[in-house]
Amino acid sequence: MFDLPRDLLKGWDIAVIDDEEDSLLVAQVILDEYGATTHTASNGEEGLEIIRRVKPRFVISDLSMPVLDGWGLINKMQNDPVLKDIPAIALTAHAMVGDRDRAVAMGFHNYLTKPLTVETFIQDLVNLLIDIPELAEELNI
Repeated sequence: MFDLPRDLLKGWDIAVIDDEEDSLLVAQVILDEYGATTHTASNGEEGLEIIRRVKPRFVISDLSMPVLDGWGLINKMQNDPVLKDIPAIALTAHAMVGDRDRAVAMGFHNYLTKPLTVETFIQDLVNLLIDIPELAEELNI
């Protein structure tokens, strides 16, 4: 664990999509604290509208949601030439053996497990972002 600069994500638009208010709140408060502008949605359809409008640096999406789940969202993103290159990180409360591989095979760059906690969220997220070349060079850490 290392100290991260409070402006680490300054100027970044980030979309967080989850039907659980607690997860959305934790993600939004922490991302905003590190300088990001966080756009939230409670289902994949709302999330897709935000992603199309904002073109965020990356997306964090729950896999299990009403209306359009994370699997459907990543499928729509992967099939849209404008959205397909936006990195996406899956979020799941039910991490099982093989979930990461399935998520990556579907187009997610990696995944985070719930519950999101104030203590570990940003560090866990940065560890994943470092593995996304187009974002790692912008982090300057």
